[in-house]
Amino acid sequence: MTTLTFARRFLIESARTPVNLLVLVLVPVVFVVVAAKPLTDTAELLGGPGGPAVQTATAGWAAGFIAAIAMYFQMRAARAADRRLVLAGLAPFRLVAARMATGLVLALLATAAALLALQLRTGLGDDPGRVLAGTLMYAVIYLAIGALIGALVASPVNGTVLVLFVWILDVFFGPVLGAADRPVTRILPTHFVTLWMVNLPSGHGGQIGDLGWALAWAAVATAVGWAVITATSRTARTRHHTQPGSAVGQIAAGVRMGLREAGRNHVLWVLLIAVPVVFVLLAVATTPDESTSLTVREQGRTLSQLVWLPDVHGGTMAPIAIASLATLAGLFTVLNARSADQRLTLAGFRPGSLLVSRLAVVTVLALLAAAASLAVTATVFDARQWGLYIAANTLIALTYALIGVLICPLFGRVGGVLIAFLVPFLDIGIEQSPMLHPQPPAWAHALPGYGSGRVLIDAALTPTFDETGALLLALAWLAALTAAAAVLFRRAATAPR
Repeated sequence: MTTLTFARRFLIESARTPVNLLVLVLVPVVFVVVAAKPLTDTAELLGGPGGPAVQTATAGWAAGFIAAIAMYFQMRAARAADRRLVLAGLAPFRLVAARMATGLVLALLATAAALLALQLRTGLGDDPGRVLAGTLMYAVIYLAIGALIGALVASPVNGTVLVLFVWILDVFFGPVLGAADRPVTRILPTHFVTLWMVNLPSGHGGQIGDLGWALAWAAVATAVGWAVITATSRTARTRHHTQPGSAVGQIAAGVRMGLREAGRNHVLWVLLIAVPVVFVLLAVATTPDESTSLTVREQGRTLSQLVWLPDVHGGTMAPIAIASLATLAGLFTVLNARSADQRLTLAGFRPGSLLVSRLAVVTVLALLAAAASLAVTATVFDARQWGLYIAANTLIALTYALIGVLICPLFGRVGGVLIAFLVPFLDIGIEQSPMLHPQPPAWAHALPGYGSGRVLIDAALTPTFDETGALLLALAWLAALTAAAAVLFRRAATAPR
């Protein structure tokens, strides 16, 4: 009875976390309803099965992500509370059982939300029992991933970013978005679950088969979750650290403090290395040897150009990596800036100097994200106009860094991280992608990545510049976002007396 009581209280606490409710609605809509068709096209382009297999797998992807985020926030809330409960006399076994029961309910909710979205879009197919069981195994495995990250990472922003990174690696290099027989992908946590769920026999499951390996992964995940929750109940530690002439001197001090704060964010530096490797090098390594047709402008005419896919795929993946990193960099810059900026203003820091220093930090981090991705891209791709190609990627970096700045006050800390992932993914990764659309759809012309994206394609594939209108549009977006960021910073720096 005690276990059930605590499980009920833990569920109520999870329901009070706004991010859990946001993810429960947003993720199934985006990945099962909106992005299923583009992801199917991507799978067919990259040698995967495509078709119904991808659409079925989206339910598992959505359920896994929902479960990981929900379990992460439950574990983060438990860091101090569980220790106090044990010290107050609650048996550790009962505490762990209550947390595991809560995790199971979260997995069932994630599964139900994902399957509901799949049913509304395409239905559950000819074998709904297989789809249901596979989606539930996804959720159970990602519960353990969320619990493990929750035990290791205290910052909710960094923890959410790590969950996203693991999920992206698992999904985008899994067996339905690429070839299922690549040995390197067999270590991914949902490799065998996906193959069994979409009824695509791997041929490398051995005597126990794909279902046996999938159940083994789910069992190991359950054991890991139990061990992590047990360890967390014995550990509780919270740390929080903040740091508090002339206009030129104030700007220099503000930039120095901002860069020092960014330097303490170890997750950001890991991502600067890992994201280009995942988005560019691994994408190139898994690209099929075939040609595709891309639409370009040359000498004022729109032409269809046949290109060898392995030669250009890295160049088209670089802006996705850059946009993702730059958005996170802008988001991280303003995460804790509001109270700090108010204190600096009260201490005599000029609002103009504060604005310039914050924008300078955002610019430096955006340029660093672009440089890291371009350095990796240069090893596998040769642009026709390198100077213009670098300039286009820089425009993307600055544009999305400013979008990251604006996202934080609108959606909060963790909700902002999720939106910071979705916006560049839908804009640069899907709607502006030349691999999926010969020309971006008409409505995508209004997105922030359209102008710089067309300049990038022109620079990557043609010897002369023909996208003056697109360049002006990209600069207009940059100017408008800079003005919006300036207004945001000035409001944030206004402190009540």
